[in-house]
Amino acid sequence: MTKLSFGTHPFLLGFEQLERLVERTAKSTEGYPPFNIEATSENAYRITLAVAGFREDDLAITVEDRQLVIRGRQGEEPGDRVYLHRGIASRAFQRSFVLADGVEVAGASMEHGLLHIDLKRAIPETVVQTIAISSRNGRT
Repeated sequence: MTKLSFGTHPFLLGFEQLERLVERTAKSTEGYPPFNIEATSENAYRITLAVAGFREDDLAITVEDRQLVIRGRQGEEPGDRVYLHRGIASRAFQRSFVLADGVEVAGASMEHGLLHIDLKRAIPETVVQTIAISSRNGRT
């Protein structure tokens, strides 16, 4: 039996990276912090992460190899606090999202413990290209 993949399908030329992309996203099992993804328009999206307790200085947002990476690390708290119960997480996190070609980060903002990251997709122009056919004897 032959395994059919994106890279070996005869009509999908040059899509080998798509298979690697699917494998990379399937390995992502992180659950903290919780997040929402919404379409704000036909070509715009918003990712919202619940980052209660984090300040803007505790967060870093980068795009690395078409992957949006959000990292959070809280500073050290004063050591004189004694907790009877600690239910609010203060752990570091890293959350990643793979971006399609043409999707760019438009901006980020914090509001009421929520980190909003706005994305926009650039609409590529439709290109029609005519290819000349040459005969084997060198004439066009």
